[in-house]
Amino acid sequence: MSIAASPNTRIEKSNQRRVAFATVIGTTVEWYDFFIYATAAGLVFPQLFFEPAGSRIGLLISFASVGISFLFRPLGAFLAGHYGDKIGRRAMLVLTLSLMGAATTLIGVLPTYDTAGLLAPVLLLLLRILQGVSAGGEWGGAVLMAVEHAPKDRRGRAGAYPQVGVPLGMLLASGMMALMTGVISPGDAFLNWGWRVPFLVSFVLIIIGYFVRRAVDESPVFEEIAEKKAQTKVPVVELFRKHWPLVLIAALVFAGNNAAGYMTTGGFFQNYTTDPEGPIGLERTDVLLAVAFGAAIWLVMTLISGIMADRIGRVRTYQIGFIVLALSLFPVFAMVNSGSLVMLYLAFGVFSIGLGLTYGPQAALYSEMFPASVRFSGVSISYAIGAIIGGAFAPTIATALVQATGGTNAVALYLLAFCIVSLLVVSLIRDRQGIDLSYTNQAEQEVGALVVGRGPATENEPVK
Repeated sequence: MSIAASPNTRIEKSNQRRVAFATVIGTTVEWYDFFIYATAAGLVFPQLFFEPAGSRIGLLISFASVGISFLFRPLGAFLAGHYGDKIGRRAMLVLTLSLMGAATTLIGVLPTYDTAGLLAPVLLLLLRILQGVSAGGEWGGAVLMAVEHAPKDRRGRAGAYPQVGVPLGMLLASGMMALMTGVISPGDAFLNWGWRVPFLVSFVLIIIGYFVRRAVDESPVFEEIAEKKAQTKVPVVELFRKHWPLVLIAALVFAGNNAAGYMTTGGFFQNYTTDPEGPIGLERTDVLLAVAFGAAIWLVMTLISGIMADRIGRVRTYQIGFIVLALSLFPVFAMVNSGSLVMLYLAFGVFSIGLGLTYGPQAALYSEMFPASVRFSGVSISYAIGAIIGGAFAPTIATALVQATGGTNAVALYLLAFCIVSLLVVSLIRDRQGIDLSYTNQAEQEVGALVVGRGPATENEPVK
């Protein structure tokens, strides 16, 4: 005899599915916008906006413009964290999505250096800064909406949904660029006008994402805080006064994944493998399709790692992921340097396994590290600082290392150092899988998460 689910249970599950869909759609659109810029930075911006600097220096400046936006992520994280902890998660999600879409669309109509002179790169950098502010505020709100709505035994899986927005955004960005370079505007047409289309498409995607996010209920944790009028007056000050070690540790955990990920999402691999003066010289469309393939593997592994995080713990999943990522680095660069398109697909596929395993558990791990009253600020600022430490200038540094050494071994060593640091740091964190995230449990959440040697803290076995 089967017992039908109660109406409340069905409504709750329906709401969780709606939240998952909204976070995936929103983060996909947000990161599509962010990665379109990074892809263009490796393929077209050196010629169109930084040409007077010469091909080598122009490329470094173009990649540096990718990194500059990271310096403004903390500003977005501070603002979104402050207001997200005071007025709600949902409002900030809608705002950051709108800001990102506006900046991306405007890049699509910018004049180039030939038309506007120095004004062109200045405007490009200003819009990239706005993208950075938006990206800094986006992630924290998305993951908290997903994790705080989820049952305690499914937070890893729920938190992986907004995480897949990154590989989905990369897949969409690479696919759109490949469509423009290979089908609609090949050759000179791509440099003349084709590169603009992916930026302009953002306007349509933003409208879709806006209405999807508006339909989602506010986080139940924030609703509890608002009902009790327990909002912290200045959440960022409270965060750094009480929990700055957590911010530093969480940032260093993310740095290893971000440094490696920005080899593709930051445009390094795209430029390195398509540079006609370089050692490989593949076609742009072929490389973009290979990047899209890697993004698809990254997506699948991110979802798998979210499930793993619920079964074996967040920290254990991270440890496996960083070991896999570290072991893959030298083989990946060897396969890339072979010049074979088949080996390039294999390289990006192997590389993406470690990326996914070290990205899927992040939302649940971060959310369980910080108390409810400063959680938005905590996860957002940790993510933003980790992105600066790891990925901000990773493409620029990697390109400089290649130019200085003539090979990629130095780049592999650079990424390996980050993986080792992140592996060691994540091993210092107590896995608090299953801890009560509500404001009612604020006192228990205030206890630090940097205690080694204890098993997972659960609702029935509180942290002491």
